Amino acid sequence: MQRHEFGVLYPITTRWMDNDIYGHVNNVTYYSYFDTTINRYLIEVGGLDINNSPVVGYVVSSSCQFKKPVAYPDALDAGLRVVRIGNSSVTYELGLFRNDEADPVALGEVVHVFVDREQDRAVALPERIREALERILVT
Repeated sequence: MQRHEFGVLYPITTRWMDNDIYGHVNNVTYYSYFDTTINRYLIEVGGLDINNSPVVGYVVSSSCQFKKPVAYPDALDAGLRVVRIGNSSVTYELGLFRNDEADPVALGEVVHVFVDREQDRAVALPERIREALERILVT
C-alpha cells in the first residue's frame, strides 16, 4: 500500500521519548499512533463523544508490519482507511509514512467492536459513526 491509497492522512509528531535505547521509535509506540489516528477521525468526523457517548469502541485485534525504522525527529503522516464494516465492528487499515515518502514505514490493522458503555455488550454502530466510516471504506 502507498500513501495515495488512504482517504485520511493526519500528521504525527514524533517525540524524543518515543525513541528507545536502540535510537528508533519503539514498536509499541506505533500502536499509540494508530489509536490516536482512529480516535481523532471518530471524534472529528464521526461525532464520538469519548466522555459521554453511550457507545464506545474496544480494540479486539491489532497488528503491525514494521517496514523501516523511524526516529525522532522524523515527521510522520498516519493514513487511515476502512476495509470492513459489520453490524457492531469495523476493520481499519493504517499506514505510517515518513516525510513525503510514498511507501510506508509501517502498516497496521485494527478491529474495533462498539459496545454499550453501561451494559458492556456489542451494539450496532451509531448512524453518524457508520456514515463517517463509509466515507473511507475501500473495496
